[in-house]
Amino acid sequence: MTPAVSTVDGSATTSPRRTPGASSSRKVLQLLLAFSERRWEASVAELAAIIGTPVATTYRYVALLKELQLLEEGRAGHYHLTSQVMPLARAAQLANDMVRLARPAMEEAARELGETVMLFQQFGDSAVCADRVECDRAMRFTFEPGHSLPLGVGASGKMLLALLPEIERERRLASIVEQRGTTVRDELKRALENRYAVSSGEIDEGVWACSVPVQTIGRRPTVLSMAGPAARITEETRHTAITALQEYAIRIQRSISSYSL
Repeated sequence: MTPAVSTVDGSATTSPRRTPGASSSRKVLQLLLAFSERRWEASVAELAAIIGTPVATTYRYVALLKELQLLEEGRAGHYHLTSQVMPLARAAQLANDMVRLARPAMEEAARELGETVMLFQQFGDSAVCADRVECDRAMRFTFEPGHSLPLGVGASGKMLLALLPEIERERRLASIVEQRGTTVRDELKRALENRYAVSSGEIDEGVWACSVPVQTIGRRPTVLSMAGPAARITEETRHTAITALQEYAIRIQRSISSYSL
């Protein structure tokens, strides 16, 4: 069993233990996981560099995934995932009891706030959208479940990074500080102290977002977030949104605690 490491809010993140004798299998899975919204296609050479294997070996991995109809060739020399992986995403969503328990509060929050409400969870160096509820307004921010963003970026990425244990947070911060500067440390400190993080135009121009922790025990770090056009979210509305979101996060925490009993 993989040991759990408590985060600052009492939740847990896991320290992966490498399975002996599974090097090739690990590389194949790493190759599959190399694809994302930011990298939806790649050449064999690019994949080889990402997973750290010789090009000849990577060709064999690609051939295996093609045989299983998980990869196919698109434009010359570039490969992408097939629709065969889509049921996996749906299965993952259905198996996530956090999503099921959070959904009623998220739907109510979206109605009250009039903006898109999302649930994000930390997976490695990414903040992944586990679920989202859109508002019914004509102009709205859309972030599909399964979409990911780097930790430390955007309100959700900053809040999740702040929630990690100090040692793990510092380890991941090293590369982020190189890219974004030391101000990110101050942002994380404020997020941890205030129990919320905000961003404006960091991911999409003209979009304001806020994120608050969903405190859970024995589960991966999770945050509740709201996003919408900055032009219609006034300073007063922003304060109200953060307070309301924190209250909905507490409701989700209570639902999870009751479910876990």
